[in-house]
Amino acid sequence: MKIVLVTFGCLFMVLAVLGVFLPLLPTTPFLLLASACFARSSDRLHNWLRNHGRFGRYLRDYEDGRGIPLRGKVLAMAMMWPSMFYSMYRVPFLSLKVMLFLVACGVTIYLLRLPTSRPLDE
Repeated sequence: MKIVLVTFGCLFMVLAVLGVFLPLLPTTPFLLLASACFARSSDRLHNWLRNHGRFGRYLRDYEDGRGIPLRGKVLAMAMMWPSMFYSMYRVPFLSLKVMLFLVACGVTIYLLRLPTSRPLDE
């Protein structure tokens, strides 16, 4: 099982890095999935990811219950809502439009309930 989790963790890490450069591919969910896989399979890889220069601070803050920076919350919602509205406009079925709206509302509520961590420049 450890080999499977390390393999998936590496795959999710690759997708997270690609998400930095590709606008429609989300970085954070793949980063969290990679961390979860590594936490259950390899202490060395999990510690490497938690101490990574680019991703480590966000991941440590989230995993330790300190939340995410305000800038991250604002950026996530500023990107999510326009893309959801565009998707709702393009989708022909009312049921899918409602589902997209409910997902966006759920993500917004989740983000607003997360603690806000201190700015990264401190």
